[in-house]
Amino acid sequence: MTIELLILILVIGTALAFDFTNGFHDTANAMATSIATKALKPKTAVALAAILNLVGAFLSVEVAKTVASGIVDLDAFDLSVVAEADKLLMVVFAGLIGGIVWNLVTWLFGLPSSSSHALFGGLIGAAIGALGVAGVEWNGVLAKIVLPALAAPIIAGLVASIGTRGVYRFTRKTRENERDRYFRAGQIGSASLVALAHGTSDAQKTMGVIFLALVASGHLEQAANMPFWVTASCALAIAAGTYSGGWRVIRTLGKGLVEISSPQGMAAETSSAAIILTSAHFGMALSTTHVATGSILGSGVGRPGADVRWGVAGRMAIAWVTTIPIAALVSFGIWIISDAVTSATNMAGGALAAFAILVAVVTAIIIKARKQPVHADNVNADWDEHGLAPEAAHSDSAVEFAGESASLTTEVADTAESAGAADVVTEVADTAGLALSGAPTGMHDPAHFVDTTDAAADHRKDL
Repeated sequence: MTIELLILILVIGTALAFDFTNGFHDTANAMATSIATKALKPKTAVALAAILNLVGAFLSVEVAKTVASGIVDLDAFDLSVVAEADKLLMVVFAGLIGGIVWNLVTWLFGLPSSSSHALFGGLIGAAIGALGVAGVEWNGVLAKIVLPALAAPIIAGLVASIGTRGVYRFTRKTRENERDRYFRAGQIGSASLVALAHGTSDAQKTMGVIFLALVASGHLEQAANMPFWVTASCALAIAAGTYSGGWRVIRTLGKGLVEISSPQGMAAETSSAAIILTSAHFGMALSTTHVATGSILGSGVGRPGADVRWGVAGRMAIAWVTTIPIAALVSFGIWIISDAVTSATNMAGGALAAFAILVAVVTAIIIKARKQPVHADNVNADWDEHGLAPEAAHSDSAVEFAGESASLTTEVADTAESAGAADVVTEVADTAGLALSGAPTGMHDPAHFVDTTDAAADHRKDL
């Protein structure tokens, strides 16, 4: 087996790992509202989403074409030269690592940020590391990524707000219990549409990355059709990730933004599905997270008397704005490290160094997440702002969150030390910590659930 083939296999494996993180990170986009309103049981919801993500991945390849040719400027690489082809392959690899790291960091804190933008930011940062700003297809980035990202949540919010207001107006004479029962049934269909749309849109992004790697390695021509095995493997990876259940992000979207009723949930899901499917048809690499969050916010605005938690929404917006720059920073750092190791050894050495850093970061984040688990049994517990986000009135909470961020930074750096990259990883983790300062973790301490359950039992006894 040649070094080039070994690196290609490593890149494809990492791409499928990103696809897996995309699945569990973005499960919330389809199922958070249905879980929150109890239209579907949590485990049933993620199983349904997994099946529909699998099906949706086979419906189109237009977005894959955008990712394969609309972000990294392929004309800047002379693929007939082995060294240039290897450079493009390492750009893809470093970009994937940037996307995975940001996906996991935001998942840890329960932030519904965009997996798509994490991937795009990663590719942009790696391309800049390799060739400078000339390595990026800026026209494609602006037209099919930046502009849709700005417009999508606004349009989704407006549509969901109008839809929710209309639903409450037309059903104002219907008894609340009866209305909610019918809309809970309708949510099964609307949530299924969002899951199908997510598979159609997001699985294609990984297909595009693998296609790019195959072009770089000389296994495919740029004008070739998408191989079936690429489509099938990406479909299976995103479905498996979805089935694992991204409970942290599901909790934030379902309980953190607004207390969702069934009519709201159906309006939000229908709006999201319509916008995502339309954008996928035209090849726009839209963020399903931005659309889903905008729809949920819009449904809260449209519901009379709803209490929207704008502080949580604001922290999400900060995460959205910083996703591309931080993912780009991570991948840029990975590129610099791998390029230095490659110069000292060979391309295999550079790739293995980058992979070692990825393993170190993933390990540290998983260890941190296990200390405060969120799962199907507690995902719908009442939202307790004191235990989730620091506010001015709760300085102890702020200190606790700062300690969590500092602890994560230390763990990542310590774990990465063996890879010889502790300084770079610490810088990246510090930057992520600044961006996430004040972010909701999307989870309770497990003791809180026990306390809440006991209090409820005591209250029932008093009654």
